[in-house]
Amino acid sequence: MTAAPVNARTLVTVSGAEVRVPHPHHLVHLQFRRFAGCPVCNLHLRSIVNRLADIEAAGIREVVVFHSSAEALRPYTSDLPLDVVPDPGRALYREFGVESGPRALLDPRAWPTIVRAVGHELRAVRRGRPAPPAHPEGGRLGLPADFLIAPDGRVLAGKRGVHADDQWSVDELLALVPTRHAG
Repeated sequence: MTAAPVNARTLVTVSGAEVRVPHPHHLVHLQFRRFAGCPVCNLHLRSIVNRLADIEAAGIREVVVFHSSAEALRPYTSDLPLDVVPDPGRALYREFGVESGPRALLDPRAWPTIVRAVGHELRAVRRGRPAPPAHPEGGRLGLPADFLIAPDGRVLAGKRGVHADDQWSVDELLALVPTRHAG
């Protein structure tokens, strides 16, 4: 992870809203996920949504980046109360050193979550949610990553995943918050 501060920028979400990174008043949890409709990503993001009140109380703003277009993301993210940013050209992925590779799916540590996530998606599809794409834009082999960014642009913590289910849990994220930002 680089010690250089994150350059200020404005990102555009799938809904057309603008979000500043770093944010002048909040910590930013910049999440890099995989593709639109990714079952593992969807399962993880539901855990974030379930604890969003705790996350916001800690002074954190969630910004979630996918290597898919806004059009591909909308059917899967329209009900998420998160800032979801499309990055089909992977510019942010390159800048933050977020990779892809076969180990995303081949690592046995990801398999239990993959099975659970696929089961969750099958139930969601039966309730009318679109099925994950057979050939996702940008491929299936993206790796997740998480960065906690201070208002001054310093990266307080970061994690580049080594398999599809290797990201911070909400408890791990909250444990990283400096006490002056909490509450």
